[in-house]
Amino acid sequence: MAGRTPNTELHRLFTESGWTLDQCARAVNRVGTEGGTPLRYNGSAVHHWLGGTMPRERVRRLILETFSRRLNRPITHTQAGFSAPADQVSEPVGTVERLIELGRMDVDPSRRGVLGAGLFSVALTVPGWPDVVARAEGLQTGKTARIGMNDVQMVTAMTERVSDLDDEFGGRYARPMAASFLINTVAPALHADGPEDVRAAMRSAASDLCYLTGYMAVDEGEHHLAQQYYLKALELAGAANDHLTYCTTLRGMSVQAVDLGHGTQAMRLADAAAAASPQAGPRMRAFLAGQQAHAAAQTGDRVNALRYIDEAEVAMDRAESRGKALGSYDPASLHYHVSQVRFELGDFRGAVEALQESDRERLSVYRRDRVHRRGLLAERQLQVGHLEAACQTWSLALDEYPMVKSGRADERMKRVPTLLHPYLRNSTARDLYDRARRAITA
Repeated sequence: MAGRTPNTELHRLFTESGWTLDQCARAVNRVGTEGGTPLRYNGSAVHHWLGGTMPRERVRRLILETFSRRLNRPITHTQAGFSAPADQVSEPVGTVERLIELGRMDVDPSRRGVLGAGLFSVALTVPGWPDVVARAEGLQTGKTARIGMNDVQMVTAMTERVSDLDDEFGGRYARPMAASFLINTVAPALHADGPEDVRAAMRSAASDLCYLTGYMAVDEGEHHLAQQYYLKALELAGAANDHLTYCTTLRGMSVQAVDLGHGTQAMRLADAAAAASPQAGPRMRAFLAGQQAHAAAQTGDRVNALRYIDEAEVAMDRAESRGKALGSYDPASLHYHVSQVRFELGDFRGAVEALQESDRERLSVYRRDRVHRRGLLAERQLQVGHLEAACQTWSLALDEYPMVKSGRADERMKRVPTLLHPYLRNSTARDLYDRARRAITA
């Protein structure tokens, strides 16, 4: 039998990483566990890969992500000496074509697995504002139709309706509508002819819808898919010269990163969002500074975490003094960030108090967030020894849980029986334990 050809490309990456064979194997195993695929490789497996053995397709994706994290840059199949996946869809040319393909894969459950196989990448290449502005030439008109401002208003109204459904019922209901709307209505409108101000407004509206669709993918734990939607939102925002959606999207990417525990990348994205919005009003400044505070706290940067949260509180006071402006970042959101900062810095009781205040301030329309964050509040109440209070909070969350279809809410409620199991001698805990088990089974 002819010997295998050593994988020189992979060996080059391995040398650059500075790992031993066993260290590399353990790193791949960690990424696999994070992505829901526990692995038990050792140095011998890495030795075989370097010698030319081709890993399974799923494992190749994990190896690429592992080296991307280690080397802090995206690593492709070619750069690692791997053959491309058999199901890899060739990337169409142009922003609109890529958006159509992304939406089609999202709508079709049989093809969504191609996207779902990808992992959240901490080494994702995020284009800066000058880069996305320069990509506007990729949105040339197809001159097959003509759009007016009424079409833009329709897309904006539809995005608002989908957002309302997401807030109240969760993204599992709303995201298929958004993806289908992107394919069938928004993409043709982006190709259509019309006055340049109208076409720019349509790009802006499309960017906002892409951001929302990505946000809903995050809610379902489909993090690679969410990143693809977020990148499209950045491109379209640049083509529309829409600083607001560009900054909002970067901030959303930071939220995704910090919630997954990638504090350094979250800080980088939060800082990029703030830097791209130098003329932000007080509500936007609170929106950005709150996220900077959370990311800084997760990295252990106490000084900047407290500085940013103070800045967010001052900005929110200024915003509220101007009246109740429309916008999802409100006092409830700020109290949530205060809680996260306190928690990351070790003030667990203070974190509970801020989450309780957030719950009191939250508007009734935000049912999905209410279920998810009451679950978080109950966990932290239990952590500080307040069993009865935790049970009461979980009970409130379970009251509304059947009306919400949300991956994050599911994960919170699935944790309840495990967390309550040590307290089953308490009748209140035992009753709630049984109720939670029935709810998650249903």
